[in-house]
Amino acid sequence: HTSGGSWDLSVAVEDLGADAPPITVSVTSDLHIGGVILKLVEKSQVKRDWSDHALWWEQKQQWLLRTAWTLEKCGIQADAGLIFMPQHKPLRLGLPNGLNLRLRVCFSGTVFRTVLGICKMLNIRRPEELSLLRPVEEKKRKKVRDLSEELYDLTEVPLTSVSRPCLYNGMPAHFADSPKTEKVYKMLSVSQPAPAPEAIAKLYHPASVVDKAHIHSRWLDSSRSLMEQGVQENDRLWLRFKYYCFHDLEPKYDAVRLTQMYEQARWAILLEDIDCTEEEMLLFGAIQYHINKLSLSEPQTMTSSPAMDDLDSALQCLEVKLDGANSSPQDMLENLTAPELNDYLKIFRPKRLTLKGYKQYWFKFKDASISYYKSKEESLGEPIQQINLKGCEAAPDVNVAGQKFCIKLLIPAPEGMNEVYLRCENEEQYSSWMAACRLASKGKSLADSSFQSEVQSIRSFLAMQQTNPNTHTDDSMSINTHSLVSPRYSKKYKTKQLTPRILEAYQNVAQLSLTDALLRFLQIWQALPDFGISLVVVRFKGSRKDEVLGITPNRLIRIDLGVGEVVKTWPLLVLCVCVCFTNPQVAIEFDGNVNIAFSCVTADCKIVHEFIGGYIFMSTRSREQSDTLNEELFHKLTGGHEAL
Repeated sequence: HTSGGSWDLSVAVEDLGADAPPITVSVTSDLHIGGVILKLVEKSQVKRDWSDHALWWEQKQQWLLRTAWTLEKCGIQADAGLIFMPQHKPLRLGLPNGLNLRLRVCFSGTVFRTVLGICKMLNIRRPEELSLLRPVEEKKRKKVRDLSEELYDLTEVPLTSVSRPCLYNGMPAHFADSPKTEKVYKMLSVSQPAPAPEAIAKLYHPASVVDKAHIHSRWLDSSRSLMEQGVQENDRLWLRFKYYCFHDLEPKYDAVRLTQMYEQARWAILLEDIDCTEEEMLLFGAIQYHINKLSLSEPQTMTSSPAMDDLDSALQCLEVKLDGANSSPQDMLENLTAPELNDYLKIFRPKRLTLKGYKQYWFKFKDASISYYKSKEESLGEPIQQINLKGCEAAPDVNVAGQKFCIKLLIPAPEGMNEVYLRCENEEQYSSWMAACRLASKGKSLADSSFQSEVQSIRSFLAMQQTNPNTHTDDSMSINTHSLVSPRYSKKYKTKQLTPRILEAYQNVAQLSLTDALLRFLQIWQALPDFGISLVVVRFKGSRKDEVLGITPNRLIRIDLGVGEVVKTWPLLVLCVCVCFTNPQVAIEFDGNVNIAFSCVTADCKIVHEFIGGYIFMSTRSREQSDTLNEELFHKLTGGHEAL
């Protein structure tokens, strides 16, 4: 150090170019970061707006954003390699619908905040449901990968600070500025035709559970910045929905969000990231065909038609609501006079070690629980068993053509989830009981106003699966079945076998509007048994083999890799979370003295923390009425330092 305590600090200034020598400024240890920046700007003699610039400490991989801190407090000495650079830089972003954008994003704030900025610009509400991940490489080709992928440049579009952008002609003002950006907005908000089969073949197909888990190891850490995670200017990242609980969907405002959600669901199905039955696949194919047709015709504004009966009921299917026990006297009164369902149904409990299948009993549904008796006559006495359905999960197990109408219930219990199957006689009975189970899982009784609309929604959904052999159209020439069903079905059937079957299913959806078709697609996707499961390869404490942990909005699942079977399930609702980082291990306590601990094999432990804490964060949203997000709470819940 030179006399008087001042010394030389040299700083590279990115804007002067890679070859420019660093600028050396004379500083003292008690000079603050803001003072260093002032000296730099004066000495550079470049006239420009430096307000977005900040210092990046290369060796430590950290930003020096606290301008009031002194050099001493930051621990900076003469050998620190500092770079003065903009905080916002261009990034290449791949969207769920395959569109590639180049836009300016924040490289210095947390990824959580960077995603907020991206979503604000693209007009996607509820940005906390999305995040950024590193792309999975497509299959390597012998030839050099053609760089013809079209990149739409939005780096000139100004970032807005308003939370709800003003709309002109149904699009945010910052897109309405030029025909070029208008075209991009249209591509964001209207579903694009599927690429050719050759292009689909190049995309990444997860072949196994481990492959599916591999994708989830690529999520970025929400609490650190892009720069800190080694992301450089112009790198490529993907924007995807990460948390599968979609809050507050409003077709009026959510054109981009709804379209991208549909695209993510559609590609998950086409690339076999999620399994579905042949009937479901044909129905998915038919709805896609319908959506493609509508998207190519008139420009559509997103509205829902009366055909959905009650939009709320459709949207309720798209959302996992965890209601607190905040009942008013009014609610209690309603519950006292709540209607009941009574009927003969058949029940099957796979966990009980019996070879017998379904047995018939007299069932009563009241409040949020089911009781069953040997017969109707005995229903005044004690039930054989009463099952409380609050927090349960109700999944359809239906085959309309085969007249099979079952409800698969997963009931929370301290040691995991208990499985129960109910078998109904016909569609009528199934629709009422399924609707009742869905409401009960959210803690609502049959008195709830949404009961009838839920029944309607289930009925119309079953009607779509009816086959209608005599109505045929002449569209059979124009269908590209390869882009409508997954490779497994393309290989199994010839195009001329698939075409009439897709068109047959299409008859049932042909009258839906574009918005209703998108919502329907999402509704069926959400009803698939594997919907919303994010997988991580882990090793449980005391075990010698790798297993898979599945995380969903309301439960954790332990899956055996050998047979791919679910070994155990824990409900997230009863998660008394005490999640700790002890070397790379995650330890969780549930109530009922159940503890589990595991280390992560494919992913960083932080990824598991973010999924579990993130879902708990999502469940707090319906109670917070405001549009502002509690970012601090998010980081607290996902940090894993016994934060809860």
